[in-house]
This record gives sequence, structure tokens and C-alpha cells, in this order.
Amino acid sequence: MSTIIEKSIAESIAVKQAILADYNFLQKIRQAAEVCIRCFQADGKVLFCGNGGSAADAQHISAELSGRFYTDRPPLFAEALHVNSSYVTAVANDYGYDDVYARMVRAAGRKGDVLVAISTSGNSSNILKAIESARAQNMTIIGMTGISGGKMRDICDVLLNVPSTDTPRIQESHILIGHIVCQMIETEMFGS
Repeated sequence: MSTIIEKSIAESIAVKQAILADYNFLQKIRQAAEVCIRCFQADGKVLFCGNGGSAADAQHISAELSGRFYTDRPPLFAEALHVNSSYVTAVANDYGYDDVYARMVRAAGRKGDVLVAISTSGNSSNILKAIESARAQNMTIIGMTGISGGKMRDICDVLLNVPSTDTPRIQESHILIGHIVCQMIETEMFGS
């Protein structure tokens, strides 16, 4: 049992060390934060989407922005697109699950807004359709994936492709990156 514990912790640390050692990746994190800052400063919104654990990550990160992260400050318009279960189940039933996020992006997204699309494989069809809708709305797309980037590699404006193929390690790094972006946004916008 302790072998699983030690191995998992060591693997998680190794992925984060690889990110820390990659100057270009660190610059992409900075770029993602700057994209969001510009959006919020222009009174825009940041929309998040993902499936399963990535949906939980989308909700977690958006809550840090719309609620608060470190400091008491005005709320920012950030929303995970799956939180309305009646909407999700109705659209999935009437149109198909692949359209769940794309349809909400068309409803809520506007030019200058940001879509944060989270998929460890980079190949989730409903996430790809959401990106397509965001592109049609003239939104900026930040993708969070694993190392290959999958099909998202070539269709995101900023791709944060964590250097791992292991889903739990990728998701752990997505939350770290999300927290860093939240802190950078708060610091830049509110001086905290």
C-alpha cells in the first residue's frame, strides 16, 4: 500500500518539476493569465468546460474566480458550463451530449470572452465542438490537456499541455496551473 502512496506522490512531483523546468510552458501559463485579465478588464467572462474530473476542475477554477481566491475583492464573471443539470440533461437528450457545451457557448459567449476547455486527452468531442463554437463567437480559447494536446493542439490560442500521459497526474497539474492563473489574475487586477 505504501508503495502506491510513495509512487503516486513521486510521479506527481516529477510532472510538476518538468513544468517548472520548461520556460516555454511557464510563459504559456503567464499568457493564459494575461488573456483572462484582458477579458475581465473589458467586462468579459471566462467560461469553462470539461468532462468528469475535468468538469470538477472547471467548476473549481471558475469558483475561485467568481467567488474569491486569496482576497476579498469584486467577483469576476467565470462559470463552468455544466452546472445547470436541467440544461445539460435536456440538451443531451434533445440534441446529443456532443452539443451540451457548444450550445451554451453560443448562448453565453461573446467576442472577447474566453473559453477554458479542459480535456486530458485533448480529444473529447463535446469539448472540440465547444471550441468550434467559441471560435465562431470570436472568443479566445485556452486549452488544458495532457502532453500530446490531441485534436485540441492546433485549435487553441493557448495550449497548456501538461507533460504527462497519466490522467490523474495531468488533472493534478491542471489544478495547480488553475490556481496559479487565479493568483496572477487577483494580483494584477486587485493588487493582492
